[in-house]
Amino acid sequence: RTGEVLATGQEAWSMIGRTPGYIVAVRPLRGGAITDFEITEKMIRLLLQRAGVSRFSRPKVLICVPSAITEVERRAVTDATRRAGAADAQLLEQPMAAAIGADLPINEPVGNLVIDIGGGTTETAVISLGGIVALEAVRVGSFDIDAAIQSYVRREHGLAIGERTAEEIKISIGSAMATPEDRDAEVRGRDLVSGLPKTVVLTSSEIRVAIDDVVTQMVNSVIRCLASAPPELSQDFLTRGMYLVGGGSMLRGLARRIERDTQVPVNMSTEPLEAVVLGAGHCVENFAALRGLFMDSRR
Repeated sequence: RTGEVLATGQEAWSMIGRTPGYIVAVRPLRGGAITDFEITEKMIRLLLQRAGVSRFSRPKVLICVPSAITEVERRAVTDATRRAGAADAQLLEQPMAAAIGADLPINEPVGNLVIDIGGGTTETAVISLGGIVALEAVRVGSFDIDAAIQSYVRREHGLAIGERTAEEIKISIGSAMATPEDRDAEVRGRDLVSGLPKTVVLTSSEIRVAIDDVVTQMVNSVIRCLASAPPELSQDFLTRGMYLVGGGSMLRGLARRIERDTQVPVNMSTEPLEAVVLGAGHCVENFAALRGLFMDSRR
């Protein structure tokens, strides 16, 4: 009722579906774009405070954004950051940050192909000589997998489940291809007919069917990026492979599915969730040397 931010991040996620009517859980950013400017500003201000920034200092801030962000969306991000107390906001493409975080030779004349699967976007980028030479981005990510699971359970089992339950199903039995770990899981929700609590048993195979359309969109975006890359770099992809990062990359069998459909090796990041932020941190520590990689520097 007051517009006050009560929780952010994992703490806010744990409250989804469990809050009274006067507390609303929101995602101020979806698909890399701001959906609620005021809440985004408050969130950034809170993050600055947690980083130890006082209201009397105005730091420079580096923000990682999707490569395909529009000029309007880019301006909204920088405006919200400045209004939150930053002196300036520099933007860095997420695939570039992920490549830096994975310690890839981005400034060398070789093709580095990075697939970054986040909550709302899947971006495939070919990076060489410090720039992105081919890019394919779709606004489909792991949140869409959760939504597909919710829709399937509702349609096939007459059961309403929340976002958190859908994510738990994805983590426990979800996969992009059949795996030795295929198993069943009990899922609890609200029966759409009686309105009463109900338990159903889901299998890995039916969840695979439920999410296949989303997974196919992700894989097809990788194929399109490979097809648009300069042919001279194709040998690099075959010898060095592609690099898979982002929370969505942790879906079981996804790396094998991409390998099967592209015939190109896939390397899984050892820190898929942290790759982008590690790259951003490296840029902050080496600001002067890497400033040319920022989006505003190349416009």
